[in-house]
Amino acid sequence: MFKTEQSSRNWSNELNEQQLEAVTHGNGPLLIVAGAGTGKTRTLAYRVAHLISEGVAPERILLLTFTRRAAEEMLKRASSAISTGPLAMRQVWGGTFHSVANRILRIHAQLAGLPQDFTIMDRSDAEDLLDLIRTDLGFSHTKNRFPKKSTCLDIYSRKVNGNEDLEVILEKYFPWCDAWLDELKTLFKEYVARKQKSFVLDYDDLLLYWYLLLQDNHVADRIGGNFDHVLVDEYQDTNRMQAGILNAMRRENKNITVVGDDAQSIYSFRSATVANMMEFPQQYPGTRLVKLEQNYRSSQPILDTTNGLINQGMDRYTKELWSEREGQQRPQLITCIDESQQDEAVVDKVLEHYEQGIPLHKQAVLFRAASHSNSLELALTRRNIPFHKYGGLKFLEAAHVKDLIGFLRILENPRDEVAWFRVLQLLNGVGPITASAVFGHVTDNGYDATSIESFDPPASARQEIIDLVQLMRDLSPTQGLEPSVKLDRIVKFYTPLLLRNYENPEPRLNDIIYLQNIAAGYTSVTQFLSELILDPPASTGDLAGIPTLDEDWLVLSTIHSAKGLEWDAVYLIHAADGFLPSDMATGSSDDIQEELRLTYVAMTRARDFLYVLRPQRYYHGASRVSDKHGYAQLCRFFTPDVVGTMDQVERDRHNDTGDDPASGLHPVDIAAQIRDMWA
Repeated sequence: MFKTEQSSRNWSNELNEQQLEAVTHGNGPLLIVAGAGTGKTRTLAYRVAHLISEGVAPERILLLTFTRRAAEEMLKRASSAISTGPLAMRQVWGGTFHSVANRILRIHAQLAGLPQDFTIMDRSDAEDLLDLIRTDLGFSHTKNRFPKKSTCLDIYSRKVNGNEDLEVILEKYFPWCDAWLDELKTLFKEYVARKQKSFVLDYDDLLLYWYLLLQDNHVADRIGGNFDHVLVDEYQDTNRMQAGILNAMRRENKNITVVGDDAQSIYSFRSATVANMMEFPQQYPGTRLVKLEQNYRSSQPILDTTNGLINQGMDRYTKELWSEREGQQRPQLITCIDESQQDEAVVDKVLEHYEQGIPLHKQAVLFRAASHSNSLELALTRRNIPFHKYGGLKFLEAAHVKDLIGFLRILENPRDEVAWFRVLQLLNGVGPITASAVFGHVTDNGYDATSIESFDPPASARQEIIDLVQLMRDLSPTQGLEPSVKLDRIVKFYTPLLLRNYENPEPRLNDIIYLQNIAAGYTSVTQFLSELILDPPASTGDLAGIPTLDEDWLVLSTIHSAKGLEWDAVYLIHAADGFLPSDMATGSSDDIQEELRLTYVAMTRARDFLYVLRPQRYYHGASRVSDKHGYAQLCRFFTPDVVGTMDQVERDRHNDTGDDPASGLHPVDIAAQIRDMWA
């Protein structure tokens, strides 16, 4: 028992009235509607601390977040709030939905019909398996173009997470694929069969198995009964399946706390639905609703604008954010002639604030789509302003990282078809046909990895096949080697293959060293692979640009990637219909509402200075060398009422020097000359 003498009343100096009300809520369902910048992380963290201080055993608290970092941050804050913090927080079940699903399925593998050593595929592996099946079924050679593997996985994921019929999904989200309905059903049926045969789960399976496991009431009572309280962050970003999991976990015990902001629900493309948050009081009768409206991030002038913008939203929890920070200036709406002038306006403002003492990394340029910053990147390069663009190649997407993981996956689960195909095709003289034959041989021999010794390979592949067999023997489970030792041995085998198969090996070798360092912290290959795949490092050195000596850089980011972050100065560019809202996201009222929320998310990232920029003219083509152009209207969300809270600025329409091009010259009567042609 972790009951402490510290009362929640001691926290009143650190929490405002609404936060304290949420933190000290007793039993029963609690919905915390937390506006942008209102301290939701602190509130949820202190609620965990409050529960423990009131005698709830920490191992009976489940904290679900959408990133591992968010869970760690909350538990760290909760730890500082009570005297038993460090010891207690190590026992709280904290993590992402997928990581908790993995943990529960490992514990209850037998009930779920799984072996405890099942392996997990990341997204690109799932795409590769779908691609193999497409080829086997002959869909890759159809007369008309069959959907590519990434599209197939998107369709499959929507079906699994969204609880809609495949016909509806194709009609609603993938109309260009609706002619392939029967083929897609066949593809997905075989995809499921292959995964189940190999005891491999993809990301969606982790939630699906957890959800289906809980449909048995006795199992649901056993698993849900392990927790006295369940707390969920970013509830507006949950999908129907996640809501169903929570509902089953709280079948008897209704102690559930969710926190979110319906105004920041922007992930419908991942099957997230704001309806979960709106329907929460109906799902859990007797729900206590607490609104957090005091904003600790933005100045009041910025909130005046963002409040006005989000007030256009329909079917929402009404809230009016306010701040004690008065602010130095109102947000600015800057109208530019074209993209080139927009780029110059951003650069000028960035440098102006830099000279005023705001570092580059505390300034961010936000945009709807990654391509919208292309011309700005060129302008920043010309002006020698360093920048970092959020995105790029993810660590687990790097080919060399996936190669090494492939070896470990075979050792952990020799049924893993995708891992075999990846590893085998690294070998000299082995292509897809030979790899398929080798895997068939392994299958026929009871999935004994060393059985490839009896396979008759092409002459060019024989020696490396022999070496691979020896590697499998050296690293067999009977040897009892730790993950770092196994990985060291694999690296020795793999390095010559890396040097032969890939250009630019130096940054790749650095990534391998990084992977070895990570492995050193684990005693189980299963745990190492699971945590690496479910919470991978953000980026890789592979294909990186020339290193810069600058210690400061401007942030460029899509709006989706900027969610949860904040900067002193924010520049929202391309605030024009067709760009924001995207012309691909205006097909329905729900789509337009999400684009409104996306605009709101972008603007609420700003602490002190907010600039919204829109070009009037867009040139068709790579540059202004072509005179083909069109005109765009101001983003529809900037109504007269919203614009009334902003200062409007029009960039100088003359040349860059500021001189009047007509200065000192007399008008030419061209109209008269044209009339005279027909006199």
